[in-house]
Amino acid sequence: MRTTYAEATVRLYHLSDAMEGGAAETLFYGPLSEAMRIAASQPEEVQEALFIATDNDVVAWLDLIEG
Repeated sequence: MRTTYAEATVRLYHLSDAMEGGAAETLFYGPLSEAMRIAASQPEEVQEALFIATDNDVVAWLDLIEG
């Protein structure tokens, strides 16, 4: 993910059936800091298919927290 800041507006979404190209469900649209809090509170199996999109990039939640 390119450099961003805690209050950057992002979209947190869950990609159901990610391996089969499933559907994206938006969980939150707002500040990155809040999106990260919401993502961290999700069950592990949900976290595996979470993504955060900024205005110029998309990153898998697990890649973000492990990176």
